[in-house]
Amino acid sequence: MKAEELLGKTADELKGMLVELKKEQFNLRFQKASGQLENTARVRQVRRDIARIKTMLNASAA
Repeated sequence: MKAEELLGKTADELKGMLVELKKEQFNLRFQKASGQLENTARVRQVRRDIARIKTMLNASAA
């Protein structure tokens, strides 16, 4: 996900995306702990997407 894709989204849409990404992050952590995680790069992608969304939310609040 690129920051440009997030620019057109409303705060509610961003919050919804944030909730979904946090759920995915939670599931990825469980997969890693149980040895079932196949795409290890996805953990990094999700973490960075969460950071991008939080940054956009903070920028819109200021």
